Amino acid sequence: MRYGRGPEILHDLDLDLAPGAFHFLTGASGAGKSTLLRLLYLAERPTRGRVFLFDRDIAQVPQRELPGLRRQIGVVFQDFRLLDHLSALDNVALPMRVAGAREDTIREHVVDLLRWVGLENFVNAKPSTLSGGQQQRIAIARAVITRPQLLLADEPTGNVDDAIALRLLHLFEELNRRGTTVVIATHNEALIERFGYPTLEIENGRVRHRAGRARAG
Repeated sequence: MRYGRGPEILHDLDLDLAPGAFHFLTGASGAGKSTLLRLLYLAERPTRGRVFLFDRDIAQVPQRELPGLRRQIGVVFQDFRLLDHLSALDNVALPMRVAGAREDTIREHVVDLLRWVGLENFVNAKPSTLSGGQQQRIAIARAVITRPQLLLADEPTGNVDDAIALRLLHLFEELNRRGTTVVIATHNEALIERFGYPTLEIENGRVRHRAGRARAG
């Protein structure tokens, strides 16, 4: 993958994410973590090579079918991408509304999830009135509300304290236990060590696999 005529940011990748896997994604700033995530959530297409997602060659998928594929992917962006004119509830509810869920079902699920991320008292708050960490938790709730097949999170614990970071990782684990494949880009080595999942490390444009440690239970 390269941008314009610049050097290849990523090259010669051989990456296979098994259904239901959980991986951390690491690398120095500028190594290409966000670029790899953009390839995985179909914001970019590779300048050479092929990407298969849900057993489909993305290059062969008709343009009209791409939105349906993207709806199977939950993404937590570093810049949150919340809609400022909507409340916390309505931001989180967006994926369910796009999917055509009933309003009573939407409210029940959204309120439960906001409670889980510690924002039950901010259901009607607009993003501009919230801290960066609170906005981040809304973005995470929005990404997981539909239990996507694939969850991609770019530094999802970067603006929260250690207690909330652990709570969010447990939320990702619960989603993973229900079948979602999870990839979390992070610089937080303490979290990586604590949870012990396999790591994909980007260095010099390539991905190196690092096995996780054995986990109790």
